Amino acid sequence: MNIRTEKASDYKKVYQLNYLAFGERDDESKLIERIRLSEEFVPELSIIAEEKGEIAGHILLSKAKVKNPNQEYEVIVLAPIAVRPGYQKKGIGTKLMQEGLRRCKGLGYGLVLLIGHPDYYPKFGFKPARKYRLELRQFDVPDEVFMVCELKVGELNKVHGELTYPDAFFS
Repeated sequence: MNIRTEKASDYKKVYQLNYLAFGERDDESKLIERIRLSEEFVPELSIIAEEKGEIAGHILLSKAKVKNPNQEYEVIVLAPIAVRPGYQKKGIGTKLMQEGLRRCKGLGYGLVLLIGHPDYYPKFGFKPARKYRLELRQFDVPDEVFMVCELKVGELNKVHGELTYPDAFFS
């Protein structure tokens, strides 16, 4: 398996991958397109998994803000991650998660936040975010699915407030 940064020539294949992975709906595919056009897009954090020359998986991490009355912090949000049907349950998602978090840390980001399955993401270090004075009001989600992963030790002690997803998530 080859894990690499997405290229412009991959865009159509990534669209199709997400369309298939999310039950033949294009919400996530269109979200990716909007994020790519936004200021919050970080090209190095759009990552492909190739298997036998085919794009088998994709993860996108992009910038967002945590705001409180006194400060604003730049953080990373994960959305979406997808593995092509037929390649699922083979560790591709795990490899994409590990590489994505490694790259975020290498770029100097301290926190990654997401809305996701509470049985899947904790194995990568994600914890319920509201326990750490982080809030999410843009989406009405249960505590256990709003999660955070601390990439820099001590970051959860200093970053608190409301996670604000960028406009690309709502267009």
